[in-house]
This record gives sequence, C-alpha cells and structure tokens, in this order.
Amino acid sequence: MTGNLGQTNLRRRRSRAHPMQVYDRLPAPVRRWLAQAQMPWSPEACQRIYVRARRKGETIDEVLARLDRAERRTLEREQAARAAAPRNCSPAALQ
Repeated sequence: MTGNLGQTNLRRRRSRAHPMQVYDRLPAPVRRWLAQAQMPWSPEACQRIYVRARRKGETIDEVLARLDRAERRTLEREQAARAAAPRNCSPAALQ
C-alpha cells in the first residue's frame, strides 16, 4: 500500500514517532508549508530540516526557503529518474 505517495521512486522510511504528534509540534508556518507542498513530505523530514536550520540560526523565512529548495531538488531527482527509466516499464517495477 502506497498511501499518499502516488507513483514515486523515492525510498520509504519507517517512522519512529507518531506522525501527527510530530506535525503538531511543528511551528505554524512549517505546518502550512507542509500542507501546501507539491509532494508528500513526512512531518519527521520537515522537522529534521527545521531543527537543523534553526540550530544554524536561520529565521523561519530561511527555513521555509530551505524546505522549498529541498522539495525542488527532490522533484528534479524524481524527474531525472523517470526520464532515465525505460518507457515500457512502470515506476513500481523499478523498485
């Protein structure tokens, strides 16, 4: 079962914490970003990026820009993988 992942070649990671608890602990701007993201981000992934950025002293706007860059890079990687895949092969068969 893929849940909300759709057709993606990204690796799945096992969640260590309850996702809604992690989501509820995120600051409101990060929760809004997560709700409007173009791909299905886990709250844990956003929390890792948020915590790392805040430790470096980044503002919330810089954190959101970092999340945007991470999403853009991930989408580009996903597009490149799809472009390199044989056309007669489904994404599920590549895993």
